[in-house]
Amino acid sequence: MKHLFFAGLLVVAMVGCSSTKVEQGQPPVGNQAAQQEIYKIGAGDSLAVTVWRNPDLSVSVPVRPDGMISVPLVGDIQAAGQQPQELAQALTTRLENYVRNPQVTVVVTNAASSEFLHRVRVTGAVNNPASLPYQKGMTVMDVVLESGGVTEFANANNTKLYRNTTEGTKVYSVKLKDILEKGDIRTNYPLQPGDIVTIPERLF
Repeated sequence: MKHLFFAGLLVVAMVGCSSTKVEQGQPPVGNQAAQQEIYKIGAGDSLAVTVWRNPDLSVSVPVRPDGMISVPLVGDIQAAGQQPQELAQALTTRLENYVRNPQVTVVVTNAASSEFLHRVRVTGAVNNPASLPYQKGMTVMDVVLESGGVTEFANANNTKLYRNTTEGTKVYSVKLKDILEKGDIRTNYPLQPGDIVTIPERLF
């Protein structure tokens, strides 16, 4: 319930920021999706740091709440907020004082910090509002079915898809009733991490 409460707050905030302007056409994919796939390390993640031919310097470490990790010879170094390759480069630079031509790789073995950033949410007139782990290929219909379908009071053809982009929040119209009852999948859009699908109730 706590997670759903925050999801509801997200919807309210997004609607307020977007001034409810509905975009025309299908949500963009490609470059925008690629930008969202760039992963940055966060507190709580687990990392495997490997220094080639130096097993004593290779460690598996958690990212502490202060965003730091501890590595032999290097000591504490900022990890949170960096891409794995950026952290590897920073470690390489620091290790050059101790190791000849160090080659460092950093692999995120447990991306705990991204759990809620990489979820999709469905709220409003559905039987079980839900916050779901994002899976590649997931669509609007998938999350609605996972939430138990729409209620008898749903105004399904007035469904909205909210998406954060580099240009701010975008709102897209979804004809959910047509998807579910007519098999018209033109607005059964593919989802991206962080998307929110909201189904309003009919006005009586």
